[in-house]
Amino acid sequence: MTLSDGSRSQDIKDGIRDVLPILPAIFPFGGVFGALAVEQGLSSGEVFLASMTIFAGASQYAMLDLMGQNVPAWSIVLAVFAVNFRHVLYSASLARKLAQFKPWQRWVGMFLLVDPQFATADTRAATHGLRPAYFFASGLLLYSNWLFSNAVGAQFGALLENPADYGLDFILPIYFAGLVMGFHKRPRFLPILLISTAVSLVTYHTIGSPWHISIGGVAGLILAAILSKPPVARVDG
Repeated sequence: MTLSDGSRSQDIKDGIRDVLPILPAIFPFGGVFGALAVEQGLSSGEVFLASMTIFAGASQYAMLDLMGQNVPAWSIVLAVFAVNFRHVLYSASLARKLAQFKPWQRWVGMFLLVDPQFATADTRAATHGLRPAYFFASGLLLYSNWLFSNAVGAQFGALLENPADYGLDFILPIYFAGLVMGFHKRPRFLPILLISTAVSLVTYHTIGSPWHISIGGVAGLILAAILSKPPVARVDG
């Protein structure tokens, strides 16, 4: 199906509209990262380069925390992979909804598939169908906001002597909780949430962080697959 210019323009407007309310929540999250990265010894240019090429807030925070502990480089890479594994689940979930994407758009688009982008894209796919104009408009706005907030934090973050005094250390858990609750009307939401939470807590207290994020997510994915499997038809004979 070929989109008219009007339809493409509407998709762009909708993509921008849907992520605008999220930007104020992401901005301090990105600003604190920029400030902490400079405090850890990175230059403003290195902070910007890291965010421009990685673009994964939770993983960047994990990387920064481990860098401050002087752990081996392979441990940092492994931790970042563990935290970022949920993006594999995101891409698998969206894969069948990208019928209108060209191959190169799929590859480039997956770089933008962060948490709020997945939430908005999945919702859009369920209501209007997901098209490239919508996906890239929302994704690029989120990406630009993240880079800008990092730059601001790197330049002015030193003015905040202790971010925890302002409650900024709660930004990440509140942010993820908001994303999760955005799916509360979906079928089987509660059992999937409960099993993911339970497995995450057990993993956190046994294996440790950051594996609880990925293993909890996989547990929820497995339960979702089991619950959504159609019943096997019985053949009487």
